[in-house]
Amino acid sequence: MLGGPLEPTNEAYAIAKIAGIKLCQAYVREYRANFISAMPTNLYGPNDNFDLETSHVLAALLRKAHEAKMRKAHKLVVWGTGKPRREFLHVDDLASACLFLLEKYDSPEIINVGCGEDISIRELAELICDVVGFDGELAWDTTKPDGTPRKLLDVTRLHDLGWQATITLRDGIAQTYDWFLKNVAH
Repeated sequence: MLGGPLEPTNEAYAIAKIAGIKLCQAYVREYRANFISAMPTNLYGPNDNFDLETSHVLAALLRKAHEAKMRKAHKLVVWGTGKPRREFLHVDDLASACLFLLEKYDSPEIINVGCGEDISIRELAELICDVVGFDGELAWDTTKPDGTPRKLLDVTRLHDLGWQATITLRDGIAQTYDWFLKNVAH
């Protein structure tokens, strides 16, 4: 369930999410309505935020790798050590899971939505560079923070209901990069 201290940089967002979940649970109790609280993992895909100041790790790395490739740079600087692990889910898989849950899930309990697998930031950066076609070296700026060591959801309940993500991380990154090239890159 919900637990642990709130991250100070995300406190207002976290409080809003908790309030929304509690509201859905109250509606279930009071009106016997089937409100679902789905908790997705880190999302990526078309229409992501690729701004280097405000984006999340996958979109930022994709843009940085693309720009390094275009500049014919010899190295790409990545924040931290590359050791933290993250789980990523393509937005189309999230949409699929939500439709599945609307038909198959009837509980006020939060249900995690993810693929159930994580990858190190180092492996993610290498995968993105491969997809983008950047063949320079990765340089790790260890003066920058790593963040939480691991973020991986327990998606056992969702898998037990019969839903699995279908878009592999490589395919999803390739689709996202194609969208980026058509819609964001100059």
